[in-house]
Amino acid sequence: MKIPTLLAAALILAACGKPAAPEATQAETAAEPTVQDTGALNVYSARHYDSDKLMYDAFEKDTGIRVRFRESGAPELIETMKAEGEASPADVIIASDAGTLFRFQDAGFTQGVQSDALEAAIPEHFREPGGNWFGLARRARVIAYDPARLQPEEVDQYADLANGRLQGEICMRSSSNIYNLSLMGEFIGRWGSDEAAAWARNVVANFARQPQGGDTTQIQSIAAGECSAALINHYYWVRLSTGSDADRATAAKTRLSFPEQDDVGTHVNVTAAAVAAHAPNKDNAVRFIEWLATPQGQQMLTTETKEFPMVAGVPLPEGLAALPDFKQSDFPLEQLGQNQSEAQKIYDRAGWN
Repeated sequence: MKIPTLLAAALILAACGKPAAPEATQAETAAEPTVQDTGALNVYSARHYDSDKLMYDAFEKDTGIRVRFRESGAPELIETMKAEGEASPADVIIASDAGTLFRFQDAGFTQGVQSDALEAAIPEHFREPGGNWFGLARRARVIAYDPARLQPEEVDQYADLANGRLQGEICMRSSSNIYNLSLMGEFIGRWGSDEAAAWARNVVANFARQPQGGDTTQIQSIAAGECSAALINHYYWVRLSTGSDADRATAAKTRLSFPEQDDVGTHVNVTAAAVAAHAPNKDNAVRFIEWLATPQGQQMLTTETKEFPMVAGVPLPEGLAALPDFKQSDFPLEQLGQNQSEAQKIYDRAGWN
């Protein structure tokens, strides 16, 4: 299947840089929300991009609604909201990965909302059934590999990473990373826990080294000859391929495989937004998420991150046009979070730290 053609992008509203370290894990707070700022939109974001600040500024200019934001890791934001309780000033939560949104929803920090504009713009598959979150950008979990050491057909299935012929050839990041947990969540749903556990054990047996670093680290390790293949989100490779001369040289030593093209399709996930459970400014929160689903909002959300826009007709960020059209998995995204606990247990038993 190709990247789907979505419903018409135009949304009728009542009124209408460079990225920071993309894999940052340190909490960062700026323009912290306060309930005293009556009418302002308070955004709690687990993203860390300078371009998001420009996005907030553009929304303010378009609507006259002031935006205040707190940026931190998802676990830190969850703990903050626990401490704040019903007095939390949060109106909107933005986070990457449906598994992360599940954590906020499971903790009772989101609320279901209905929006005709969002339902028209965002396919049903990419929004939580009860309206607890709406996917706004897409990412694919692919296999990066060294074309000098592996042929494409050796890495065209996720199961290939568990094949004994790749012993000593696989690099990975930690199993506790949400991207790996969500991928395992899909495997549990499709294969069952026993087969998913066998896959994890066999991948661990193929490790070239213990898990370390982020997705960019895995690409760099392949380029340096430390291993032959790794799981990554597509945009980390695209950022390198459109970056500095050194970054481009690193990307040029690797290729991407979009697995399962003859079967269920490549695992796809989202960056999504939710209305907070106790949002003081619910109407403005919905309006902001609707704005993110307009062509302008989509471009500002994805241009620097190199994710796929969710809405039809939005120009692709630089570098994405070089990727192939691909069939994407239709596995229910809400189940990724539901399988998260079992996924971590499987990884732990396999020795994937």
